[in-house]
Amino acid sequence: MRAARSGATTYARLVSRALAALLLLIIAGTAQAHKASTSYLQLAVDNATLSGRWDIALRDLDYVIGLDADGDGALTWAEVRQAQTRIGAYALSRLNVRGDDVNCALRVTNLQIAEHSDGHYAALALAGSCLRAPRKLSLRYDLLFEFDALHRGLLKLDFAGAHSGLFAPDERRLEFAGSGGWFRVFGEYFRAGLFHVWSGLDHLLFLAGLFLPAILRRENGHWVPTQRLRPALRDTTMMVTAFTLAHACTLTLAATGWFSPPSRLVESAVAATVLFAGLNNLLPMVYRELFWLAGVFGLVHGAAVAGALIELGLPAGARVWALLAFNLGVEAAQLSVLLAVIPTCFALRRSPWYPRLVLVPGAAAVSLVGAVWLLERGAGLSLGVPLP
Repeated sequence: MRAARSGATTYARLVSRALAALLLLIIAGTAQAHKASTSYLQLAVDNATLSGRWDIALRDLDYVIGLDADGDGALTWAEVRQAQTRIGAYALSRLNVRGDDVNCALRVTNLQIAEHSDGHYAALALAGSCLRAPRKLSLRYDLLFEFDALHRGLLKLDFAGAHSGLFAPDERRLEFAGSGGWFRVFGEYFRAGLFHVWSGLDHLLFLAGLFLPAILRRENGHWVPTQRLRPALRDTTMMVTAFTLAHACTLTLAATGWFSPPSRLVESAVAATVLFAGLNNLLPMVYRELFWLAGVFGLVHGAAVAGALIELGLPAGARVWALLAFNLGVEAAQLSVLLAVIPTCFALRRSPWYPRLVLVPGAAAVSLVGAVWLLERGAGLSLGVPLP
């Protein structure tokens, strides 16, 4: 009895120390934290004429070129309008449009303020022309990548048919030719599903909360190493697939307009799932048949990503292909994380430092970030920790 009590005391001490250390790290980092961001680019090509609109977050523009002239921490319309020339020059320097391998001219004709779910954006009206009506169009996008590796650019293009695209640090150039058939739509949305997981900190932290104890099992109030790799892979694969199926259900309903929950409520619920996933490893509440838990939480995450998918756009003639491809991309990305993490953890499962240096600190980190996000989204506070 004394040994058990001593073990529990040691475990509690480890948890408290990890929580305290990670809390200090998060508080220290909030002052310099820069919110991961998205811009929204719409472009139409009519013969040789270009027109469109580009929405870029004011917080991002202020971060890179400085819009707050008086330094009071609050942007005004006068400050934004005064910087219109600099905003346009910066944006156009990060976007190149080529028709048939010849540069097309592009200019900013107007600037307005647009509101998205995560704040105010500069809405740049675009106009331009190519040398002649292009048969092939190429877009090079370099906005913000040097400052924010999590930045993404969502593209809606009208060029001999409707196209969508996603710009990322390793996907800066997109090329289009002819009408957008189902194969092209499938490829574009499959890549978008991959990037949704690989670049989504909320998604990765939630998966971490599920995967950390995957190579352990609960016996008599303690974590003990599992004996075989196959059950660990089977159980985590079931969790991933349950999450994807539930994610697909609410994503499809929300993206097609059948279900439209308030964004703050959804974002708060996502933060709560991350918090629970972490706490469940520190103070185990559910540790059998976790695929049910993953499925329930997948419903929440599916509703959260629907807004971004709507901004990306669902092609009118290929909605089924787009949704199928996006969800298959999500599943493929999650399985890739599983295959990268679970075998490595299994090889280390018998090490005495795995619970102390991996499970407890990792779960504490997931819990703390989830708690901060929940405070930010639920109470409307700004603590500097971004929720993608």
